[in-house]
Amino acid sequence: MDKDEQLLHASSFGAAAVAYAEHRPDYAQAAVRWALEAAPGLRVLDLGAGTGKLTATLVALGAEVIAVEPDPAMLTELRRSLPAVHALPGSAEAIPLPDASVDAVLAGNAMHWFDMAVAGPEIARVLAPGGILAGLWNVMDDGVEWVAGLAQVSGSAAIGPRDTPTSWRAETADMHLPRTDAPARFGSPEQAEFPHGQRRTADSLVATLATRAGMLVMPEQEREAALGRIRAFLAGRPETAHGEFTLPMLTGVLRVRRL
Repeated sequence: MDKDEQLLHASSFGAAAVAYAEHRPDYAQAAVRWALEAAPGLRVLDLGAGTGKLTATLVALGAEVIAVEPDPAMLTELRRSLPAVHALPGSAEAIPLPDASVDAVLAGNAMHWFDMAVAGPEIARVLAPGGILAGLWNVMDDGVEWVAGLAQVSGSAAIGPRDTPTSWRAETADMHLPRTDAPARFGSPEQAEFPHGQRRTADSLVATLATRAGMLVMPEQEREAALGRIRAFLAGRPETAHGEFTLPMLTGVLRVRRL
């Protein structure tokens, strides 16, 4: 994906902010605990916070959270759902916080949008000595046969290589590194996966997949055709055709320490 295409995808979510808040999953608490266990404290920045899916989990775990989000519509939805959280406009490349002001920076399904040549120094700047940067990704467990079939039918715009455990480790292992010759600001990566799941119906799972960036930027006719294929697949599977089911997932975590 070239830089212009990445910017188009990254800026696509605001138009679907309400649907994103309603349909995107939260994060496994065990994954968030693991991300934070090596941090020197519980002052946490949720960077690229979106509508607050990760923010809410951090609050539930007792962290002192600041949320930063560049998209105004997403930020409005976050403030509506979590009015007690200090939520600010900003981006990974321009973080509106003082030096050494947080113990950990977490990014939920967001680090792949960061320009780490610029964001790396910014994240390192706001982290306290020994601070932790962690990216979290919710992935569908394609070790389950029907989920593997869904991934095949859906296409990469809805379920890409970063969205299944088969390849998410390779796709995210160097997300903390700049794509230039700029120096790395973080140590060796650690990765771990934690069981997770989301209660869905066929309709709500289709709605979830419709909030993926690749789907949001599709021409409408292509998008509706893709969603139609997904609906037909779910209607034909005994696991998903009738009422609620649990979508098998994992929360994958990439964790690095500030140098």
